[in-house]
Amino acid sequence: MDQSALADRRQLRRKLGFWRIATILALVLAAGAVFVFTRALGGSKPSAALPHVARVEISGLIQDDRELVERLDEIAKSDSAKALVVSISSPGGTTYGGEVIYKALRKVAAVKPVVSDVRTLAASAGYMIALGGDTIVAGETSITGSIGVIFQYPQVKPLLDKIGVSLEEIKSSPLKAEPSPFHPATEESKAVIRDMINDSYGWFVDLVAERRKLSRDDVLKVSDGRIYTGRQAVSAKLVDTLGDMDDIRTYLETRKIDRALPLVEWKKPETYSFFGMSSAMPWLLKMLGLAGVTPGGQLENMGADKLFLDGLVSVWQVGAR
Repeated sequence: MDQSALADRRQLRRKLGFWRIATILALVLAAGAVFVFTRALGGSKPSAALPHVARVEISGLIQDDRELVERLDEIAKSDSAKALVVSISSPGGTTYGGEVIYKALRKVAAVKPVVSDVRTLAASAGYMIALGGDTIVAGETSITGSIGVIFQYPQVKPLLDKIGVSLEEIKSSPLKAEPSPFHPATEESKAVIRDMINDSYGWFVDLVAERRKLSRDDVLKVSDGRIYTGRQAVSAKLVDTLGDMDDIRTYLETRKIDRALPLVEWKKPETYSFFGMSSAMPWLLKMLGLAGVTPGGQLENMGADKLFLDGLVSVWQVGAR
Protein backbone atom coordinates (compact mmCIF):
# COMPACT_ATOMS: atom_id res chain seq x y z
CA MET A 1 0.00 0.00 0.00
CA ASP A 2 1.49 3.35 -1.01
CA GLN A 3 2.01 6.31 1.33
CA SER A 4 -0.95 8.19 -0.11
CA ALA A 5 -3.37 5.37 0.74
CA LEU A 6 -1.96 5.09 4.26
CA ALA A 7 -2.39 8.81 4.81
CA ASP A 8 -5.99 8.63 3.58
CA ARG A 9 -6.72 5.76 5.97
CA ARG A 10 -5.26 7.63 8.94
CA GLN A 11 -7.32 10.69 8.07
CA LEU A 12 -10.46 8.55 7.83
CA ARG A 13 -9.77 7.04 11.26
CA ARG A 14 -9.33 10.50 12.77
CA LYS A 15 -12.65 11.60 11.30
CA LEU A 16 -14.43 8.49 12.61
CA GLY A 17 -12.94 9.06 16.07
CA PHE A 18 -14.11 12.66 16.08
CA TRP A 19 -17.67 11.75 15.10
CA ARG A 20 -17.83 8.94 17.67
CA ILE A 21 -16.87 11.35 20.45
CA ALA A 22 -19.28 13.97 19.11
CA THR A 23 -22.09 11.37 19.11
CA ILE A 24 -21.37 10.44 22.73
CA LEU A 25 -21.50 14.09 23.78
CA ALA A 26 -24.73 14.62 21.86
CA LEU A 27 -26.36 11.61 23.57
CA VAL A 28 -25.24 12.83 27.01
CA LEU A 29 -26.60 16.33 26.34
CA ALA A 30 -29.87 14.89 25.00
CA ALA A 31 -30.29 12.72 28.10
CA GLY A 32 -29.65 15.75 30.29
CA ALA A 33 -32.21 17.81 28.39
CA VAL A 34 -34.85 15.09 28.76
CA PHE A 35 -34.12 14.84 32.48
CA VAL A 36 -34.41 18.58 33.05
CA PHE A 37 -37.60 18.74 30.99
CA THR A 38 -39.31 15.92 32.89
CA ARG A 39 -38.22 17.39 36.22
CA ALA A 40 -39.63 20.76 35.20
CA LEU A 41 -42.96 19.17 34.35
CA GLY A 42 -42.99 17.42 37.73
CA GLY A 43 -44.73 14.45 36.16
CA SER A 44 -42.99 11.96 38.44
CA LYS A 45 -43.63 13.85 41.66
CA PRO A 46 -46.21 11.90 43.73
CA SER A 47 -47.37 15.05 45.56
CA ALA A 48 -48.92 16.29 42.33
CA ALA A 49 -51.04 13.14 41.99
CA LEU A 50 -54.64 12.45 42.95
CA PRO A 51 -55.54 11.57 46.58
CA HIS A 52 -53.62 8.47 47.67
CA VAL A 53 -51.99 6.61 50.53
CA ALA A 54 -48.25 7.25 50.48
CA ARG A 55 -45.81 4.41 51.05
CA VAL A 56 -42.13 4.74 51.97
CA GLU A 57 -39.74 1.81 52.20
CA ILE A 58 -36.90 1.93 54.73
CA SER A 59 -34.40 -0.88 54.29
CA GLY A 60 -30.79 -1.68 55.06
CA LEU A 61 -28.69 -0.04 57.74
CA ILE A 62 -30.17 3.07 59.32
CA GLN A 63 -28.15 6.27 59.12
CA ASP A 64 -28.75 10.02 59.36
CA ASP A 65 -30.62 10.13 56.03
CA ARG A 66 -31.36 13.77 55.22
CA GLU A 67 -33.03 12.95 51.91
CA LEU A 68 -35.48 10.58 53.63
CA VAL A 69 -36.31 13.18 56.28
CA GLU A 70 -37.01 15.76 53.56
CA ARG A 71 -39.18 13.24 51.70
CA LEU A 72 -41.20 12.58 54.86
CA ASP A 73 -41.58 16.33 55.33
CA GLU A 74 -42.98 16.60 51.78
CA ILE A 75 -45.47 13.83 52.55
CA ALA A 76 -46.56 15.70 55.69
CA LYS A 77 -47.19 18.84 53.62
CA SER A 78 -48.83 17.07 50.66
CA ASP A 79 -52.59 17.52 50.41
CA SER A 80 -52.74 14.49 48.10
CA ALA A 81 -51.14 12.06 50.54
CA LYS A 82 -53.94 11.22 52.97
CA ALA A 83 -51.96 8.70 55.04
CA LEU A 84 -48.51 7.11 55.21
CA VAL A 85 -47.44 3.46 55.35
CA VAL A 86 -43.81 2.96 56.37
CA SER A 87 -42.52 -0.48 55.37
CA ILE A 88 -39.42 -1.38 57.39
CA SER A 89 -36.85 -4.07 56.61
CA SER A 90 -33.77 -3.22 58.64
CA PRO A 91 -31.49 -4.73 61.31
CA GLY A 92 -30.96 -1.22 62.71
CA GLY A 93 -28.04 1.17 62.45
CA THR A 94 -26.90 4.31 64.23
CA THR A 95 -28.94 5.32 67.26
CA TYR A 96 -28.96 8.94 66.10
CA GLY A 97 -30.11 7.94 62.62
CA GLY A 98 -33.07 6.08 64.13
CA GLU A 99 -33.88 9.04 66.38
CA VAL A 100 -33.96 11.51 63.47
CA ILE A 101 -36.22 9.34 61.30
CA TYR A 102 -38.51 8.56 64.28
CA LYS A 103 -39.00 12.29 64.92
CA ALA A 104 -39.68 12.91 61.22
CA LEU A 105 -42.40 10.24 61.28
CA ARG A 106 -44.01 11.81 64.34
CA LYS A 107 -44.20 15.11 62.45
CA VAL A 108 -46.11 13.31 59.69
CA ALA A 109 -48.35 11.64 62.29
CA ALA A 110 -49.26 15.06 63.66
CA VAL A 111 -51.23 15.77 60.47
CA LYS A 112 -52.22 12.38 59.03
CA PRO A 113 -52.32 8.66 59.97
CA VAL A 114 -49.03 6.75 59.92
CA VAL A 115 -48.80 2.95 59.93
CA SER A 116 -45.55 1.09 60.60
CA ASP A 117 -45.40 -2.04 58.47
CA VAL A 118 -42.79 -4.43 59.92
CA ARG A 119 -41.61 -6.73 57.16
CA THR A 120 -38.91 -9.41 57.47
CA LEU A 121 -36.87 -7.51 60.03
CA ALA A 122 -37.23 -4.31 62.05
CA ALA A 123 -34.81 -4.57 64.94
CA SER A 124 -32.96 -2.09 67.15
CA ALA A 125 -33.01 1.29 65.33
CA GLY A 126 -35.43 -0.34 62.88
CA TYR A 127 -37.86 -0.93 65.75
CA MET A 128 -37.16 2.59 67.01
CA ILE A 129 -38.40 3.88 63.65
CA ALA A 130 -41.47 1.64 63.85
CA LEU A 131 -42.38 3.41 67.09
CA GLY A 132 -43.00 6.52 64.99
CA GLY A 133 -46.19 5.04 63.57
CA ASP A 134 -49.63 5.39 65.14
CA THR A 135 -49.90 1.60 64.99
CA ILE A 136 -47.43 -1.20 64.26
CA VAL A 137 -48.38 -4.15 62.05
CA ALA A 138 -46.06 -7.16 61.69
CA GLY A 139 -46.04 -10.57 60.09
CA GLU A 140 -46.32 -13.65 62.30
CA THR A 141 -42.69 -14.56 61.59
CA SER A 142 -41.29 -11.03 61.29
CA ILE A 143 -38.27 -10.32 63.50
CA THR A 144 -38.34 -7.24 65.71
CA GLY A 145 -37.24 -5.97 69.12
CA SER A 146 -33.51 -6.01 70.00
CA ILE A 147 -34.01 -2.90 72.13
CA GLY A 148 -30.58 -1.73 73.15
CA VAL A 149 -27.43 0.25 72.33
CA ILE A 150 -23.92 -0.98 71.60
CA PHE A 151 -20.50 0.63 71.24
CA GLN A 152 -17.75 -1.41 69.60
CA TYR A 153 -14.13 -0.71 68.80
CA PRO A 154 -11.32 -2.92 67.47
CA GLN A 155 -8.29 -3.93 69.54
CA VAL A 156 -5.21 -4.22 67.34
CA LYS A 157 -2.48 -4.17 70.00
CA PRO A 158 -1.90 -7.97 69.89
CA LEU A 159 -1.32 -7.72 66.14
CA LEU A 160 1.05 -4.75 66.53
CA ASP A 161 2.98 -6.65 69.18
CA LYS A 162 3.46 -9.57 66.80
CA ILE A 163 4.85 -7.42 64.01
CA GLY A 164 6.95 -5.29 66.36
CA VAL A 165 5.12 -1.97 65.98
CA SER A 166 4.26 0.32 68.88
CA LEU A 167 2.33 3.57 69.13
CA GLU A 168 3.43 6.40 71.39
CA GLU A 169 0.97 9.13 72.32
CA ILE A 170 0.88 12.38 74.27
CA LYS A 171 -2.57 13.70 75.17
CA SER A 172 -4.10 16.48 77.20
CA SER A 173 -5.97 14.20 79.62
CA PRO A 174 -6.27 10.47 80.38
CA LEU A 175 -9.72 10.11 78.76
CA LYS A 176 -8.85 11.82 75.47
CA ALA A 177 -9.37 9.42 72.51
CA GLU A 178 -10.47 6.60 74.80
CA PRO A 179 -11.11 3.77 74.32
CA SER A 180 -8.22 3.27 71.92
CA PRO A 181 -7.64 0.34 69.56
CA PHE A 182 -3.92 0.54 70.34
CA HIS A 183 -4.03 -0.42 74.01
CA PRO A 184 -6.49 -2.09 76.41
CA ALA A 185 -9.11 0.24 77.83
CA THR A 186 -8.69 1.37 81.41
CA GLU A 187 -11.51 0.80 83.88
CA GLU A 188 -12.06 4.57 83.95
CA SER A 189 -12.52 4.79 80.18
CA LYS A 190 -14.82 1.76 80.21
CA ALA A 191 -16.94 3.45 82.86
CA VAL A 192 -17.26 6.61 80.75
CA ILE A 193 -18.40 4.65 77.68
CA ARG A 194 -20.75 2.56 79.82
CA ASP A 195 -22.37 5.72 81.22
CA MET A 196 -22.87 7.04 77.70
CA ILE A 197 -24.41 3.76 76.53
CA ASN A 198 -26.69 3.58 79.57
CA ASP A 199 -27.89 7.14 78.95
CA SER A 200 -28.84 6.37 75.34
CA TYR A 201 -30.34 3.04 76.38
CA GLY A 202 -32.44 4.81 79.00
CA TRP A 203 -33.71 7.20 76.33
CA PHE A 204 -34.63 4.24 74.10
CA VAL A 205 -36.46 2.46 76.96
CA ASP A 206 -38.39 5.62 77.87
CA LEU A 207 -39.36 6.04 74.20
CA VAL A 208 -40.76 2.51 74.07
CA ALA A 209 -42.64 3.07 77.33
CA GLU A 210 -44.15 6.30 76.03
CA ARG A 211 -45.13 5.04 72.59
CA ARG A 212 -46.37 1.60 73.68
CA LYS A 213 -48.12 2.97 76.79
CA LEU A 214 -46.24 0.61 79.11
CA SER A 215 -44.60 1.13 82.47
CA ARG A 216 -40.84 1.52 82.45
CA ASP A 217 -40.48 -1.66 84.51
CA ASP A 218 -42.50 -3.62 81.97
CA VAL A 219 -40.36 -2.29 79.13
CA LEU A 220 -37.14 -3.19 80.94
CA LYS A 221 -38.33 -6.80 81.12
CA VAL A 222 -38.41 -7.00 77.30
CA SER A 223 -35.45 -4.70 76.61
CA ASP A 224 -32.50 -6.99 77.28
CA GLY A 225 -31.49 -6.97 73.63
CA ARG A 226 -33.36 -10.08 72.59
CA ILE A 227 -35.30 -10.33 69.34
CA TYR A 228 -38.92 -11.43 68.96
CA THR A 229 -41.08 -12.93 66.26
CA GLY A 230 -44.16 -10.93 65.32
CA ARG A 231 -46.32 -13.28 67.42
CA GLN A 232 -44.05 -12.85 70.44
CA ALA A 233 -43.92 -9.08 69.94
CA VAL A 234 -47.71 -8.87 70.05
CA SER A 235 -47.71 -10.79 73.35
CA ALA A 236 -45.02 -8.45 74.69
CA LYS A 237 -47.11 -5.46 73.52
CA LEU A 238 -44.29 -4.21 71.31
CA VAL A 239 -46.49 -4.61 68.21
CA ASP A 240 -50.21 -3.86 67.88
CA THR A 241 -51.36 -6.55 65.48
CA LEU A 242 -50.36 -9.22 63.00
CA GLY A 243 -51.39 -8.75 59.41
CA ASP A 244 -50.65 -7.51 55.92
CA MET A 245 -51.66 -4.65 53.66
CA ASP A 246 -55.31 -5.65 53.86
CA ASP A 247 -55.19 -5.30 57.64
CA ILE A 248 -53.41 -1.95 57.25
CA ARG A 249 -56.25 -0.79 55.01
CA THR A 250 -58.74 -1.92 57.65
CA TYR A 251 -56.96 0.17 60.28
CA LEU A 252 -56.84 3.20 57.99
CA GLU A 253 -60.60 2.91 57.50
CA THR A 254 -60.97 3.48 61.26
CA ARG A 255 -59.05 6.72 60.63
CA LYS A 256 -61.51 7.68 57.85
CA ILE A 257 -59.13 6.84 55.00
CA ASP A 258 -60.96 5.37 52.02
CA ARG A 259 -59.87 1.79 51.30
CA ALA A 260 -60.12 2.47 47.57
CA LEU A 261 -57.37 5.11 47.58
CA PRO A 262 -54.37 3.94 45.55
CA LEU A 263 -51.09 3.13 47.28
CA VAL A 264 -48.34 5.33 45.81
CA GLU A 265 -44.64 4.74 46.34
CA TRP A 266 -42.69 7.82 47.38
CA LYS A 267 -39.24 6.73 46.26
CA LYS A 268 -35.89 8.38 46.62
CA PRO A 269 -35.54 10.70 43.60
CA GLU A 270 -32.95 9.65 41.08
CA THR A 271 -30.02 12.01 40.97
CA TYR A 272 -28.75 13.05 37.56
CA SER A 273 -25.01 13.05 37.28
CA PHE A 274 -22.23 11.70 35.14
CA PHE A 275 -21.99 8.70 37.45
CA GLY A 276 -25.75 8.17 37.27
CA MET A 277 -25.27 7.24 33.61
CA SER A 278 -22.58 4.68 34.40
CA SER A 279 -24.83 1.72 33.69
CA ALA A 280 -25.64 3.06 30.22
CA MET A 281 -22.09 4.04 29.31
CA PRO A 282 -20.76 0.52 28.50
CA TRP A 283 -23.64 0.00 26.05
CA LEU A 284 -23.03 3.36 24.37
CA LEU A 285 -19.30 2.72 24.09
CA LYS A 286 -19.90 -0.70 22.59
CA MET A 287 -22.36 0.66 20.03
CA LEU A 288 -19.83 3.30 19.03
CA GLY A 289 -16.98 0.84 18.71
CA LEU A 290 -15.21 2.17 21.81
CA ALA A 291 -15.67 -0.82 24.11
CA GLY A 292 -12.73 -1.21 26.42
CA VAL A 293 -11.99 2.53 26.63
CA THR A 294 -12.55 2.32 30.40
CA PRO A 295 -11.98 -0.69 32.66
CA GLY A 296 -15.15 -2.69 33.27
CA GLY A 297 -17.21 -1.31 36.14
CA GLN A 298 -14.84 1.60 36.79
CA LEU A 299 -17.51 4.29 36.45
CA GLU A 300 -19.91 2.43 38.70
CA ASN A 301 -17.22 1.94 41.34
CA MET A 302 -16.37 5.64 41.25
CA GLY A 303 -19.98 6.50 42.07
CA ALA A 304 -20.53 3.80 44.68
CA ASP A 305 -21.53 4.85 48.20
CA LYS A 306 -19.43 3.78 51.15
CA LEU A 307 -21.07 3.00 54.47
CA PHE A 308 -19.58 4.17 57.73
CA LEU A 309 -21.41 3.75 61.06
CA ASP A 310 -20.28 6.43 63.49
CA GLY A 311 -21.16 6.85 67.14
CA LEU A 312 -23.50 4.68 69.19
CA VAL A 313 -25.16 1.89 67.25
CA SER A 314 -28.54 0.24 67.70
CA VAL A 315 -28.26 -2.75 65.42
CA TRP A 316 -29.11 -6.44 65.69
CA GLN A 317 -26.03 -8.55 65.05
CA VAL A 318 -26.19 -12.31 64.75
CA GLY A 319 -23.83 -13.88 67.25
CA ALA A 320 -23.26 -10.61 69.17
CA ARG A 321 -22.94 -10.93 72.93
